[in-house]
Amino acid sequence: MAAGTERVERVPTAADPPTDRPAEPRVTIVIPARNEEAYIEAALDSVARQTVPLDRLQVVVVVNGAIDRTAEVVRAARERLPRLEIRMVDDPLPGVARAKNIGARLANGDLLVFLDADSRMAPDLVERIIAASMAGYRAGSVTIAADDGDILDRGFYRLIEFGKRLFGIHANMLYCDRAAFESVGGFDESLYQAEDRDLLVRLARAGLRLGRITESVIYTSPRRLHEGPLRVGLLKVFGRWTLGHLGIWRRRPY
Repeated sequence: MAAGTERVERVPTAADPPTDRPAEPRVTIVIPARNEEAYIEAALDSVARQTVPLDRLQVVVVVNGAIDRTAEVVRAARERLPRLEIRMVDDPLPGVARAKNIGARLANGDLLVFLDADSRMAPDLVERIIAASMAGYRAGSVTIAADDGDILDRGFYRLIEFGKRLFGIHANMLYCDRAAFESVGGFDESLYQAEDRDLLVRLARAGLRLGRITESVIYTSPRRLHEGPLRVGLLKVFGRWTLGHLGIWRRRPY
């Protein structure tokens, strides 16, 4: 610096990015997959289309007790999507809660998102989840919608989502801060259904603020709604979910 001169610092303006903003978390999407060869590819593709950089994402697919080509489809997707980190583990024992816990243990993300293998994420979902987490909602549920154009299927899921908001219920697809997930012991592996509801209730009791992602969505297969004649599957699924919420038959195989 020349003699007689002094260094002048530029005054920060409101347009400058904040210097104390915490780094955005890395996200792991955990996908339990049992006999899902027809759906898992679309689930993985939906992760690859997220609006956040792919180098901030990891996918862990837990193929549990599958007897179809699920593992082969995942391997092919891993070759086709080299920019997306896809890790797969083949666990011979069935059990969705067990599979989710295995996936969480293999995660390297700060945030965990649990996605069913027969479902797809809207492109901005992870972005919305990160924003909710950074706003203090370290865990929460995600809006679900039918992955088809059938009026009954779409109406069914809209009714479910309306009921969840009306009664303050957090259930179904969810995200969670990994540290919080580990602090409550993860999913209860003795449960065959409503394991998501059980986890979110325990997180709330532990003092976490639960968020609700409504600006984005997970599209899920309505195949269970089509089981049986005369759309009786609608009533069967509604009954299972209602009983699961009430804590009944949660240990009965689905």
